[in-house]
Amino acid sequence: MLTEPIIIESGRSVRRYWSDLWQYRELFYCLAWRDILVRYKQTVLGIAWSVLRPLATMVVFTLIFGRLAKMSSGQSPYAIMVFAGLLPWQFFSNAFSDASNSLLNSASLLTKVYFPRIIVPATSVLVSLIDFIISFLLLLFMMVFFSFTPDWKIIFVPFLLLWVFAFTLGCGLLISALTVKYRDFRHVVPFLIQFGLYISPVGFSSAVIPENWKLLYFTNPMAGIVDSFRYAILNEPIFWPGVGFSFAVSIVMLLVGFKYFRMVESSFADQI
Repeated sequence: MLTEPIIIESGRSVRRYWSDLWQYRELFYCLAWRDILVRYKQTVLGIAWSVLRPLATMVVFTLIFGRLAKMSSGQSPYAIMVFAGLLPWQFFSNAFSDASNSLLNSASLLTKVYFPRIIVPATSVLVSLIDFIISFLLLLFMMVFFSFTPDWKIIFVPFLLLWVFAFTLGCGLLISALTVKYRDFRHVVPFLIQFGLYISPVGFSSAVIPENWKLLYFTNPMAGIVDSFRYAILNEPIFWPGVGFSFAVSIVMLLVGFKYFRMVESSFADQI
């Protein structure tokens, strides 16, 4: 007796799509664990890289901006100011870089079975939380070393982490989808990360930006994110209109990234 064929397809609506995500949650866990093993397996220093990279960057920035350029760090030690800015930046740069190639690296999986493709770049962003937690613990150790007491506003760090996670996820969804169709985006991502480091207030305080340029400067969401982290951790002054503008741009980036990803998701298997 003939039976109707079973067609495996993605959810036809956003509501069904979220249901698919929950149904494939175990795959999400498996991919996250795979990415963790790949990141630290067969490395000389292993998870110590999560400490050495931000620590080395902090030392360089402290020497260049703090000692040579004589830039002010307010009431906090310059090393702690820099490291507080590195917390969100390292999370963004690592997750953005990993997400950009995540679909291409999972080509064999994408061409064989159906599952919500958004799981792949989202996993890359989630895995970067491990490095963030390690770096945050290192920051607490530095505070003890410098006898620096954080302000009570440090309790807002988890909420700020959600902010940088949302912005990074939007960027990751957009760039991963573009990389599938245009492979030269793999070469654009390192440039974007390097350029973003220079225009974001990671090694210096955004207080040095002239007042008439500040609102334009905060069109870079990482400027608002970095300043918000320093406000929460170090109680530094903050330019609220700029931070609000950065938050709005971050939400737009998340929506644009998700919309474009969903629009081209069905063609990934053919293009890979």
